[in-house]
Amino acid sequence: MLIVFISKKNMKAIKVIEDNLVISETPVPLPGDDEVLIKVKAAGINRADIAQRKGLYPPPPGASEILGLECSGIIESVGKNVSARQPGDEVIALLGGGGYGEYVTCPQFHTLYKPANLNWVEAASIPEVYATCWLNLFMEASMKEGDKVVFHAGASGIGTAGIQLAKAFGCESFVSAGSKNKIDMCINLGASDGEVRSRDIFSKIKSWAPDGVDIILDPVGAEYFESNLNVLGIEGRLVIIGLMSGAKTSLNLGHLMIKRQRIIGSTIRARNVETKNIVMEELSQKVLPLFKSGELIPIIHSTYPLSESEKAHEIMEANENIGKIILTLD
Repeated sequence: MLIVFISKKNMKAIKVIEDNLVISETPVPLPGDDEVLIKVKAAGINRADIAQRKGLYPPPPGASEILGLECSGIIESVGKNVSARQPGDEVIALLGGGGYGEYVTCPQFHTLYKPANLNWVEAASIPEVYATCWLNLFMEASMKEGDKVVFHAGASGIGTAGIQLAKAFGCESFVSAGSKNKIDMCINLGASDGEVRSRDIFSKIKSWAPDGVDIILDPVGAEYFESNLNVLGIEGRLVIIGLMSGAKTSLNLGHLMIKRQRIIGSTIRARNVETKNIVMEELSQKVLPLFKSGELIPIIHSTYPLSESEKAHEIMEANENIGKIILTLD
């Protein structure tokens, strides 16, 4: 792959060209009045990137067209209204887009100080998955101590983060995943049990929680929908965060009413700035200290240089990863 010369006003970034990921030259973005400019050290890969690449998940208005929803890096410059950050700060950042590039901008409060005990790769694995888990488990589904939670795709970035959060906050978790090896990894992280998804996972869930589970975090969508409701308990919450198996399904409204269940559809990318500010502040106060103490650990499957973004996407699309896949920019 050809890497072109980059002038001082331009940067390397990955662009999607006819479904290929190509290193291109693009202008360095300018931070707005309330934004910071980050020199990216590492960036996490998420399934949303793959969906956007395929034209299924366009960026929200005003967001960068460049892929990448999280990064770690050093603040290069700040907008005129920024007071909470300054050039030289080492940060992690939740992004609307733009992580697959040498520089990216984002609102100042969508950055958090990088835990000093984590390297750049480890730090880049945190923002998107932990923000997604915090928003959906605690803010949307009101997870509380003693709840029983199911994570489908338990070995994914979100799954491995969710398992650890559930354990840290006194909840019991169960998982589905693609292989016995992945199930074993999830149990080592704190899940009580799991089942390979090619088997009868919902009968297993029923055996783990005969009265039903309290929360299901589901990236699968249509294929699992009715079965999810069947194993969800009284006043259970089904949070749908992805549509890997499609968007259309059927719904037994009577079943929903009798059990007083809630179905919550959720994405974090399109939330307004204020909501993301709240999520990131809560991560700063309640989650990052657990990384500093070692109670939470980053789960990294593999790292690739920016020039090998295509290979990194192939690993995720093949469902080979346990935890995060990270791109490095140094």
